[in-house]
Amino acid sequence: MRLFSDYHMHPQGHRVQPYTQALLQPWADAARARGLTDVAFTDHDRYHEGIDFTALDVLRENNPDLKIRAGIELDNDPVTGKAGREWVERNWERLDFVLGSVHYLDAERMFDSVGEEGQFVGREIDEIYAGYFRRVREMAATSLVDCLSHLDLIKIHGFRSNAPAADLARETLTFIKERDLAIELSTAGWRKPVGEQYPALEIILLAKELGVPFTVASDAHSHVQQAENYDRLAALMDQCGIGEVCVYERHRRRVVTLPAV
Repeated sequence: MRLFSDYHMHPQGHRVQPYTQALLQPWADAARARGLTDVAFTDHDRYHEGIDFTALDVLRENNPDLKIRAGIELDNDPVTGKAGREWVERNWERLDFVLGSVHYLDAERMFDSVGEEGQFVGREIDEIYAGYFRRVREMAATSLVDCLSHLDLIKIHGFRSNAPAADLARETLTFIKERDLAIELSTAGWRKPVGEQYPALEIILLAKELGVPFTVASDAHSHVQQAENYDRLAALMDQCGIGEVCVYERHRRRVVTLPAV
């Protein structure tokens, strides 16, 4: 089967860069070159000042063969999170898709950044995992997200809980299902120290059992990372018996059967 969508991409990277055609067109070109037909730009909410809906409209006009979705990644940043949520509320009707994520534990630094392994050292790992998944549920409860991203991001540095992954995620996945939200299957973990897709196989299988729908994503921070490792992800999905993905327009979810290769 062929994956045709990428619903987690960061044209601005990790800084404010106003949306212009010069910034965005390489992403459209790369999407087309990789066989993608449906993509969502989901810059971090702390960089919302760079998002220009008019620029996205122009990009759509210039690339009518692509479905280009206006999105954002809303996280639990203790400094900028309130402003990010307010921006999403103001622009809800103009957005197609909102990812929810957790990048912060107790510090005002993203735990998943390079060099932040120290946030885990000397602490009870099971308590860290429990606190992380509690924060994911809090994000899901905001009514401001359509999908939860990299659900077990907490494993990024290779620190593993003693409990089985599915047991750790069950309460959270059940909550996500009750809220009628999706989760993403992300290739990003394969390029991180943990060397594993997000989420773990056991979590994917439990989500499928519970009837939680899926998006697929690369979490690209450069257009060269779009659809990275998609062949590998497609093989994993086939192994799990997953043959459908979700796409969104103005927050309305549509389930699409994946085409054969």
